[in-house]
Amino acid sequence: MFLREEARMAQYDVKKHVVVGTHGSLNVPEDDEITRKLLMLIEGECGAVGPLQAAGKFGYRKQRYFQLRAAFEQSGALGLQSQKRGPKTNYRRTSEVVRQVIRHCFLDTDASAQVIAQKLRQSGSTISTRSVERVITEYGLQKKTSQVPPGRGARKSRGPDHQPSGAEHRRRSAQHRTRRATATGRQDQ
Repeated sequence: MFLREEARMAQYDVKKHVVVGTHGSLNVPEDDEITRKLLMLIEGECGAVGPLQAAGKFGYRKQRYFQLRAAFEQSGALGLQSQKRGPKTNYRRTSEVVRQVIRHCFLDTDASAQVIAQKLRQSGSTISTRSVERVITEYGLQKKTSQVPPGRGARKSRGPDHQPSGAEHRRRSAQHRTRRATATGRQDQ
């Protein structure tokens, strides 16, 4: 089938998220990144605007446009789906390193994460103290100790049966009478 000269290609309206053609339109969901990227490639490769203008229209740079084009050529439309960013594997906390952290925790229950990390580094592993802390937390190997805030542990505890001495009791009673008298407006003389 041959297209006539006056037939023009459908255009994507970025603001309205709709593909508009000569005989109608098609809505594209806002969160459909694959369709948006495919439409950009179609406009850049098949339209009159070219790759650079198509990339700019869709909010991408030249380098990203060509990365997406290569991904499309290799894997089709599924190649346009965004991938998870960052490392795909635990290249520092390998299963062997995790086993060694657990082993050290059981061998020396008082060892801190810093000490364990240092021992692992001495044996050739490249692991940070924070990674050791993560393993300890992940496997629930940390001790559940309650820490007393500074200054709280030095006081003598008075139990519920504590009775103030006679002088202390008289002083408190006098203070109580004075406060009550001033509160009601009477003065004891």
